[in-house]
Amino acid sequence: QVQLVESGGGLVQTGGSLRLSCAASGGTFSSYPMGWFRQAPGKEREFVATITRSGGGTYYTDSVKGRFTISRDNAKNAMYLQMNSLKPEDTAVYYCAASWTSYSSNRNDYDYWGQGTQVTVSS
Repeated sequence: QVQLVESGGGLVQTGGSLRLSCAASGGTFSSYPMGWFRQAPGKEREFVATITRSGGGTYYTDSVKGRFTISRDNAKNAMYLQMNSLKPEDTAVYYCAASWTSYSSNRNDYDYWGQGTQVTVSS
């Protein structure tokens, strides 16, 4: 059983930056492809970015390409999401997730989820 805890959310102005962290425990972190998802009020949870077990491969949803960077440190059992040039439409609760099998943009492929961290971008 893997436990995931997000941190680093907050309130930021348009154009600002935040760095989210996801701390993992209870499993072999390097065994899991990982992902970031987000959910805005009244909307479905959507894919943001994913990273392979080694960190050598990444994939982003189009709306964050060039602004967000996903990374991981397997020695620290941690994953990160550096978010730059933030926009009001990035406002959401951000979740990290771990998959047993898939480097994927499909939320149904993920087996473990954190509790989320709120990101609010003011205009």
